[in-house]
Amino acid sequence: MTAFHLAFPVRDLDSTRQFYVDLLGCKVGRVGDKWIDFDFFGHQITAHRVADSTASTPPKASGLSSEVDGKSVPVPHFGAVLDWQAWHQLVDRLRAAGVAFVLEPQIRFAGQSGEQATLFIADPSGNHLEFKSLKNPAELFPPD
Repeated sequence: MTAFHLAFPVRDLDSTRQFYVDLLGCKVGRVGDKWIDFDFFGHQITAHRVADSTASTPPKASGLSSEVDGKSVPVPHFGAVLDWQAWHQLVDRLRAAGVAFVLEPQIRFAGQSGEQATLFIADPSGNHLEFKSLKNPAELFPPD
């Protein structure tokens, strides 16, 4: 698998580093005065500090959402697909840290193709993240 890159706005680099490193377990890559690269589950994401007045409005506050399996999910969002055990370990770590879930951990598409465990959280700048795990990983990209 080839890694992807995502750049996203944040308001503060210190709280962002704490969230992605201490809570999610990401490693820090290169660092500049106004940005930090993270190893986000094997992918490169870059948090760019922007002035509060130019930061993106958190999707939930802006009303941007989409219905998926009867739940309103924030759009835009990004995240990672984890294996089943790693997803449950993340849930335990987030709960132990007292993280407020945007959407509580749940099973989506129960009993259907693509059945998955999913949860949504927000980082300190209001960027929404989804973490999911498919019961059958082969159904992430089902054949035509």
